[in-house]
Amino acid sequence: MQLAIGELPREDRSLLVAQSRTKRFLDVVLAAFALIVLLPLLVLIALAVMIDSGWPPLYSQMRTGFEGREFRMWKFRTMVRNAEQMRADLLLLNEAPFPTFKIRNDPRVTRIGRFLRMSSADELPQLWNVLVGDMSLVGPRPLFTQEANALGPAARLRFQARPGVTCVWQLSNRHSQQSTFDDWLAKDVAYIETWSLWRDLVLIVKTFGAVVRMTGR
Repeated sequence: MQLAIGELPREDRSLLVAQSRTKRFLDVVLAAFALIVLLPLLVLIALAVMIDSGWPPLYSQMRTGFEGREFRMWKFRTMVRNAEQMRADLLLLNEAPFPTFKIRNDPRVTRIGRFLRMSSADELPQLWNVLVGDMSLVGPRPLFTQEANALGPAARLRFQARPGVTCVWQLSNRHSQQSTFDDWLAKDVAYIETWSLWRDLVLIVKTFGAVVRMTGR
C-alpha cells in the first residue's frame, strides 16, 4: 500500500510504512502458501478447461495498477476463445457500471467457466500476480487500460494502492443494478483512506465465505 504519507506526522508515517511492509510480507507469504497448497487443484482446473473448450487454459489481460503501471493479469479462461471479437455485439446487454463490461448470463461463458465464476476459482492464477508484486490480496480491482484512461484526476487516488484479488465493492453490491461506476470508485477511495491490516484480514475472511457460498458472478 502506498499512501500520501509525506503529509502525515512523523509518528504516523513510521506506523504506515511499517504496516505497508507488513501487508506486502503477508501478501507474499499467503500467496506462496496458497499456490503450493492449491497446485493440484490448479492443474485439475487447467485440464478441465482444456477438455471443455481447448487450449489455452489461462487467459491474460492488460490492466492498470499501482502508480498507473500496466501489468498482465492472469485468470483461468472462462469464455470461448473468440470472446473479445464477440464483445462488440453484446455491448447493449452490459449490466455493469460504465466503463466496465459484464453480463450476468454472458453467452460467451463456457460450461466449466460458469462453475469457475460461481466459485471464483478463475481468479486463482492472480496469486502469481500477488507473489511477483503486481497485485495485493486486498485492494481496488485492477481496471482495463481503456477503463483506467477514462478516470478523472480525483479517481486516480485508487492507483496509490496495489490492485487486489478482492475488494470492498466486489464483496458488497457488485451485482446491484443501482450500483454505478462512481459508487465503485467511492468504495475504492474510502478503502485506501481508511486502510488497515485488520480491515484487510476481515475482507479476506469475507472473501473466503463468499467463495464457500459460491456467490461469484
